[in-house]
Amino acid sequence: MLGDNQLADVRGRRPQGRATDPFGSFAGERGWVEQVDDQPTVDLASYWRLALKHRLLIIGCFLGALVIGATLTLLMTPIYRAQATLQIDREAARIFNAEEVTPSENPAQGEEFFQTQYGLLRSRSLAERVIESLGLASSNAALEAIGVEAPEAGGTAATQAARRKAAVLKALEENLSVSPVRGSRLVAVGYENPDPVVAARIANGFAENFIQSNLDRKFESSKYAREFLEERIAQTKQRLESAERQLVAYAVTQQIINVREPSEGATSGGATESLTSNNLVALNSALARSRAERIAAEERWRSARTSNLMTLPEVLQNPTMQRLTEQRAILDAEYQQKLSIYKPDYPEMVQLQARIAEADGQIQAIAGNIRTSIRSQYQIAANQERALQARVSGLTVDVLDLRDRSIEYNILQRELDTTRTLYEGLLQRYKEVGVTGGVTANNISIVDSATPPPKPSKPNMLMNMALAALLGLGLGLLAAFVLEALDETLATPDDVEKKLGVPVLGVVPLLDKGETPADALGNIRSGFSEAYYSLRTALQFSTPDGTPSSLLVSSARPAEGKSTTAYAVALNLARVGKRVLLVDADLRNPSMHRVVGLENELGMSNLLSGSADLAAVVQPTRQENLFFIPCGPLPPNPAELWGGDRLRQFLAETQNNFDHVVLDGPPVLGFADAPMLANAVTGVLFALESRGTRRGQARGALQRIQVGQAHLLGVVLTKFNAKTTSYGGYDYAYDYQYGAKPDQGAGKKGKRG
Repeated sequence: MLGDNQLADVRGRRPQGRATDPFGSFAGERGWVEQVDDQPTVDLASYWRLALKHRLLIIGCFLGALVIGATLTLLMTPIYRAQATLQIDREAARIFNAEEVTPSENPAQGEEFFQTQYGLLRSRSLAERVIESLGLASSNAALEAIGVEAPEAGGTAATQAARRKAAVLKALEENLSVSPVRGSRLVAVGYENPDPVVAARIANGFAENFIQSNLDRKFESSKYAREFLEERIAQTKQRLESAERQLVAYAVTQQIINVREPSEGATSGGATESLTSNNLVALNSALARSRAERIAAEERWRSARTSNLMTLPEVLQNPTMQRLTEQRAILDAEYQQKLSIYKPDYPEMVQLQARIAEADGQIQAIAGNIRTSIRSQYQIAANQERALQARVSGLTVDVLDLRDRSIEYNILQRELDTTRTLYEGLLQRYKEVGVTGGVTANNISIVDSATPPPKPSKPNMLMNMALAALLGLGLGLLAAFVLEALDETLATPDDVEKKLGVPVLGVVPLLDKGETPADALGNIRSGFSEAYYSLRTALQFSTPDGTPSSLLVSSARPAEGKSTTAYAVALNLARVGKRVLLVDADLRNPSMHRVVGLENELGMSNLLSGSADLAAVVQPTRQENLFFIPCGPLPPNPAELWGGDRLRQFLAETQNNFDHVVLDGPPVLGFADAPMLANAVTGVLFALESRGTRRGQARGALQRIQVGQAHLLGVVLTKFNAKTTSYGGYDYAYDYQYGAKPDQGAGKKGKRG
């Protein structure tokens, strides 16, 4: 039996305990399944094999789609497509340097602008305008001319007109195409119709009416702007007049007189100045100058009062003082000169002294006068400062009072200024709109007018056939995938390994009609024999100890070739010199004795019931080293016989006398015999009929075997039709005809993909 570490999932997951799922339990021991990478990969080979398998279905869908596409294309009415080309600029050429009344677009909004224009081209209002301008809905005959079915008769004339208009409008919306030319400002406006002349006429109608509607929108915008501005100007004018009256009346009442008008760019809060304010400013400037003069006079007086008179700058700089000082110096020099000759009491000397004394008296008198003058200047400056200060204080009170009374005046003044500015702006805007409103500048122009196309644009045979081919191929592949997903058959070894997750140890070909398994096994060079030789080789490598000592061959249901497989395995083991015991373990419907050609008088039923021993039931066969135990009489309770201890005793006893014991067991489904036998033997070989056993049956049988903790070696695929199955590039065939002629298929080797 498989150990816990051998129950790895075929997807590469780590084993967790003993697995009971037969589709993920056989990968660990022999390493027959590669670990699947966690990352999903695209298996192109599997898709190719799927396409080859369902190639007839895919080819049929492909050809059918081509036929249907060609038929429908030939039955279609030819459609002509006429196209007019427009150039749409973001801004029209400006004749006047003034802003437009319509919203302007900046480069960041360019994409939105063009998308808006495309939407306008597809709009219902433009289509209705085209209908009216071209008279497309004027009568039933006009509808038939453009290829539109006329509505049913009945109702009033207005009702009929509305029906015709609705029918034409629907046709225009369905057949109109607006295609911007990438990387440019060009737009192709196309229309499709069975009549090429009608198609060109309607395409040109859309282009011309789009331009005219654009001009109409601009004119309507200008008209609305003028009406709006006229109304606002009238209202603003009334407000301006009322504001002026209120301002003048308040100024008269409060005796507010302004000496200058508001300066350009000045704010309304300090736009005017009153007489009181001007006087205050002038007196304040005079007070500042007077204070400076008083401070300077006070400093001069302080210096004259405390310093020596003769050192005062005013005294030293006085011309009279300078002249007297110079005369005294001359007299003093003359006195000193004559003192060396005359005595001080000499009359001439006395006279000189008198003159010097007179000069000193004059100097002192003039110096005293200068100091008195400095003090007078200081007193005058102080008196003047006090007088100016008193006047400024009085005017300050007047200005503060005026400011209190000017608050309401300033409010009225600001209201007047704002209203005047708004009024002037509205007048200027009204003049601009009046000038630009009459200029029909347009940003849309026709580059190429539509002309009747020489050949139809629809149907396009080449494109329709390509689409039909793609559709047919897609439907074929989809049908192949669906059939493959719903396919429950197990036809090839790949199907067995992918759908069941178990290894395929051998593939046994289907015998030709009239050929028996015995005859095929008798010919050692037949493909049938070669298949079982390959199976025997695979069994040798199925376990670390070689071919299992006890082997059970079973199947999901009867007639899948398990008895033939059991006999062939035993026969091939005997041919290589092994002592082999073949046991017919199907106690419900035995058939092995007919394959071997021996009697079925005593057998396993006698041995298990204790009425016979091993030596009594073993029979030799025609093949050397091959011995056989038939079923024996059919017991009423086969499951109870297999459930006793005699089965294990029998297997233990046969190990002393035989190299291998091969049991031909009963089918798994519906009976309890096979799980008990599978639990007792060393290995289990599961026979599966190609295209005969469905996946659900095989899965259920493998699950039942796993319930008995069996060691499943693998599957042998029987009745495989190698002539009709070529799957995925591999040819399943066993055709070893050594020495045969080429036309007999010599040299072909059986391969299993």
